[in-house]
Amino acid sequence: MMRVVHTVAELHKILLPYWRKGDPIGFAPTMGALHDGHCSLLRQSRADHNALTIASIFVNPLQFGPGEDYDEYPRDLQNDVKIAREAGADLVFAPSVAEMYPRGFVTFVDMEKLTERLCGAHRPGHFKGVLTVVFKLFAVVRPNHAYFGQKDYQQSVIIQRMITDLNLDVKMHIMPIIREPDGLAMSSRNAYLGTKHRQEALVLHQALDRAKELIGGGEKNVKKLQAEVRRLIGAVKGAKLDYVSIVHPETLEDVNDVSGKTVVLVAARFGKTRLIDNVIVD
Repeated sequence: MMRVVHTVAELHKILLPYWRKGDPIGFAPTMGALHDGHCSLLRQSRADHNALTIASIFVNPLQFGPGEDYDEYPRDLQNDVKIAREAGADLVFAPSVAEMYPRGFVTFVDMEKLTERLCGAHRPGHFKGVLTVVFKLFAVVRPNHAYFGQKDYQQSVIIQRMITDLNLDVKMHIMPIIREPDGLAMSSRNAYLGTKHRQEALVLHQALDRAKELIGGGEKNVKKLQAEVRRLIGAVKGAKLDYVSIVHPETLEDVNDVSGKTVVLVAARFGKTRLIDNVIVD
């Protein structure tokens, strides 16, 4: 029977026997509003034969900037617990803000360079909040394996860098993007989209597919590729583009031409909803 716990003390009481025996623990940190992308992480943890598969559900206030959607972010713990159970989770850790950040909390995790571009340039302080909460969740759960989605590509690179730099004893697994039948990358924020913006948002995947097609056909000129992606997204009246970047998969630095493994990333707003997507080409 799957358990739901809300405090670190409760969680540690359950996990102590697993830690003592050295049984592997799989962990998927989430902010709830679970969809099949999250479920793919939990299913992979089960497939990897972890003794325990844990999902955390915590809407982290530290990663939301002023004027962002912290208060509006979808929250439905009862439904999330049901989805997590069906996806194979053995335990859901759903702490309160006060449990994660008790009075007097003043310790944060930050990073240079990797966090300063792409989404970091448009959401100052966002990745400081992400790194702080992920580090704290790792410290609380002590997982052997952690599962994240490719959709948040920059986030995955940053968390892997933190694991490496701080010698954390956890293996990170990046799972492929899960898409709706029409190609839209699954995201909790898709719930914000009305019918019109939902249809317009399909241009992100279409533009990335076009870039992949051009690269497959031999196009290596980054400026030409970016121009084509911008053209396609710009043709959609309701789309407001944040960036189109073609980068090295580990450093996230812009590349001059496409050679070897490369990542094409886009971010755009449709109404008030900011969406991201990417494609890895090799």
